[in-house]
Amino acid sequence: MGKNGTRLSNKVAVVTGAGGGIGRAIALRFGAEGASVVVNDINAASAQATAQAIVGVGGSAIGVTADVADKAQVDQFFDAALERFKTIDVLVNNASLTNTARHFLEADERWWDQILAANLKSAFLCSLRAAQVMARRRQGVIINMSSGGASRAHRGNAAYDAAKGGVEALTRALALDLGPYGVRVNALVPGSINSRGMDESTLRERGMTMPLGRVGEVADLAGPAVFLASDDASYITGHLLVVDGGLLAQQRSPQVDIFPLGLFPKID
Repeated sequence: MGKNGTRLSNKVAVVTGAGGGIGRAIALRFGAEGASVVVNDINAASAQATAQAIVGVGGSAIGVTADVADKAQVDQFFDAALERFKTIDVLVNNASLTNTARHFLEADERWWDQILAANLKSAFLCSLRAAQVMARRRQGVIINMSSGGASRAHRGNAAYDAAKGGVEALTRALALDLGPYGVRVNALVPGSINSRGMDESTLRERGMTMPLGRVGEVADLAGPAVFLASDDASYITGHLLVVDGGLLAQQRSPQVDIFPLGLFPKID
């Protein structure tokens, strides 16, 4: 990862859940764009690995371990970030719990509470700490991570989809509450992303459903995150930026559409 831009020079960015997957890709790209990055993850080794990857190519970063669904740990996490870098310009609420599939008839209270805490309460706790810093400075950016499940449903994921619907509602509400203080709040909406390493057959099968013909890679979220964090997006707030290869744009998948891909013209 070499430096490839200066769009976030002199910015301090906090990225939660950045030990792997989308969060790591965003943290690495932020570092490459000149930001000092506070890498959070619940796994200490993963947080440190991402931070070291940034430092190893001349960037500035620290790794901080915290469960961002726990207020005491969030406070310690942000205290450490402020002690090192003195301020916070950008927060990416990426931390989430995604292995949550369970049919609603088999649901229980613990399942519901755990998923809502990891995916929604965490965004509230981190946004509150960051906003208190940003509002005093009259500038800042908060980027939440949503899902297509916020507006469309996944089977067997009632709690996850409810949490992500809450994230989108929170995004709009914070945009209104924090706008007068110069703080912008937006959300990224990923589609099917190869964040854990899908096998070739899964990549091929899922890719057939996407209008762009492929599953997304974690790097596909990094560029949009840089854009929302940068001054290029200075008049954008309360917005949901969908990064899904066109998945939500279609009414039916290509496999069941009344005009299937087999009818498309062949272009040499």
